[in-house]
Amino acid sequence: MENLIKILNEFLSDLNVFYRKLQNYHWNIEGKDFFVVHSKLEEYYDEINNQIDEIAEHILILGYEPLGTMKDYLNNTCIQEAKNEKVKDDIVFTNVIQDLEKLLKKVIEIKENADKINEYGTSALIDEYIKNYSKKLWMLKQMQ
Repeated sequence: MENLIKILNEFLSDLNVFYRKLQNYHWNIEGKDFFVVHSKLEEYYDEINNQIDEIAEHILILGYEPLGTMKDYLNNTCIQEAKNEKVKDDIVFTNVIQDLEKLLKKVIEIKENADKINEYGTSALIDEYIKNYSKKLWMLKQMQ
């Protein structure tokens, strides 16, 4: 169970850094598609914020402590922060695709670990994440 909790906390860290990255892009996006991209980024970070809460509460349900500081998140994430600078949509979407691929890989790892130890609540929860990230990746890749 400890390994599963470690991976869930890594995922929680990834989500928190990804949330900040999306919000940073939302504030700094520029270009001809500003309105569309600005709105889409807000939609994405609102959804990620809900996922942060869901994963943290799930860790608590399992009887463990979720990570809760930015220092913890930065020490346990595979997502790179965005810089505080204006950014064009092609860079944003390239980075979002890369990050969603990392998140998808992480949730598949969680699913595999949960199934090994018969932790079916976690496994069932993660099914939605796999479906969600896969669909977002498919949709974003249609723009390239």
